[in-house]
Amino acid sequence: MTREYAPPASGTGAPLSGSVLAEAAVVFAVVLSIHAAVWDRYSWCAVALAVQAFYVQYKWDRLLQQGSAVFQFRMSANSGLLPASMVMPLLGLVMKERCQSVGNTYFERFGIVVAATGMAVALFSSVLALGITRPVPTNTCVISGLAGGVIIYIMKHSLSVGEVIEVLEVLLIFVYLNMILLYLLPRCFTPGEALLVLGGISFMLNQLIKRSLTVVESQGDPVDFFLLVVVVGMVLMGIFFSTLFVFMDSGTWASSVFFHLMTCVLGLGVVLPWLHRLIRKNPLLWLLQFLFQTETRIYLLVYWSLLATLACLVVLYQNAKRSSSESKKHQAPTIARKYFHFIVVATYIPGILFDRTLLYVAATICLAVFIFLEYVRYFRIKPLGHTLRSLLSLFLDERDSGPLILTHIYLLLGMSLPIWLVPRPCTQKGSLGGARALVPYAGVLAVGVGDTVASIFGSTMGEIHWPGTKKTFEGTVTSIFAQIISVALILIFDSGVDLNYSYAWILGSISIVSLLEAYTTQIDNLLLPLYLLILLMA
Repeated sequence: MTREYAPPASGTGAPLSGSVLAEAAVVFAVVLSIHAAVWDRYSWCAVALAVQAFYVQYKWDRLLQQGSAVFQFRMSANSGLLPASMVMPLLGLVMKERCQSVGNTYFERFGIVVAATGMAVALFSSVLALGITRPVPTNTCVISGLAGGVIIYIMKHSLSVGEVIEVLEVLLIFVYLNMILLYLLPRCFTPGEALLVLGGISFMLNQLIKRSLTVVESQGDPVDFFLLVVVVGMVLMGIFFSTLFVFMDSGTWASSVFFHLMTCVLGLGVVLPWLHRLIRKNPLLWLLQFLFQTETRIYLLVYWSLLATLACLVVLYQNAKRSSSESKKHQAPTIARKYFHFIVVATYIPGILFDRTLLYVAATICLAVFIFLEYVRYFRIKPLGHTLRSLLSLFLDERDSGPLILTHIYLLLGMSLPIWLVPRPCTQKGSLGGARALVPYAGVLAVGVGDTVASIFGSTMGEIHWPGTKKTFEGTVTSIFAQIISVALILIFDSGVDLNYSYAWILGSISIVSLLEAYTTQIDNLLLPLYLLILLMA
């Protein structure tokens, strides 16, 4: 939703708050740690990007405070440009380093492309912020220009022509997705969250198009193609229905029937044939054969089905309490919302221990189900639309200020991204020794354990608040201790984990991410696992 530009009353703007400075300090600590671990020309690019993103974030914050941003962003948080800008570049750097250590040239170059794409998208967002700021911030423009010049110069001499085109394609897709989704979904994202989420979707869409055009027999893993097709297919489905229901009332039975019919048409007529072209097999038969291939997988599927039933019962129980409550604005307490964190931890740990590939596919299916149900709720599709609105409204918090409810989807993404993002060919030959052995557990540690314990203990026992935040010192300390205990339990139950005396790095990584949880106003379910993943991979 666009807004007319209103010039600021003064050229200085509000000073940076202590919480924003503390968040920036934590992010710079991560960037410098990765720079020290990698130490090449790409890591210097990451440092330059962090410096310019810090300056530009101040301008974004001013735009949000004055209501002068081009789109309506989530107002209960700062812009978050710095922490979001560094995720893809740092992830690409550590991916390149790991794949280089095992001699996998293809994924080494892939990591460089990821880093370059992340820097290009972040620079574009910075230019957008500076272009609509009045008066024009001269010093920040100079810093951004110098940093951008250094990055472009180094990447120009590091990427092939095909890789440069690939980066530009992702940037073009990102621009169009920003214009479409931020208009359709006002107040759902901060600028940083939009950068992170839409940047990732743009990269996946470009990868899917690239692989579809160059597919050959036996190319790639069907599991990877399954993730790409499902995520891109669900996003395109959402854009299609959002455009369609601009001209139709989505709450009628006719529209609901049309929605379900078009879902079947898009799924059976577009998504499945697309997946069939990539994996060269019948997708449904492949999926059934994959899910029930071993006895262990059957046991895991039954166990996960029981946990899913338990999660549904928690939702129904909390809504029954609301019905019996005298207050019409009754909301589920923090501890009740954290029940789902415990359920997710109980879901992911057996999957990581016994069958990570099954967990990879099951998480993809669960993501598709979550997104589909959110479409049903958002468009009020009969017969479940109004019921889902009533059931899920109980678990809303200040981060769900837009028309979408995304916190449960972010929780699933935060737990799954450490499983999805690390290239499996680069996890062979012992390359995940030391702290890197904990990479698959990054989501469990950061969100399932750390964020949950910090929230529960901080809200019930915390008295000493971190300056400028609602988070408490007691919550952060207990979060760190809980994650350390979890690492010890992982060592006991997972024989494949060998930390090789890298305890100091693990403790430092957990502590830094816990401090980030205390100070960030972004979606911690999404941001914390990514930063812990990056630190552990380094």
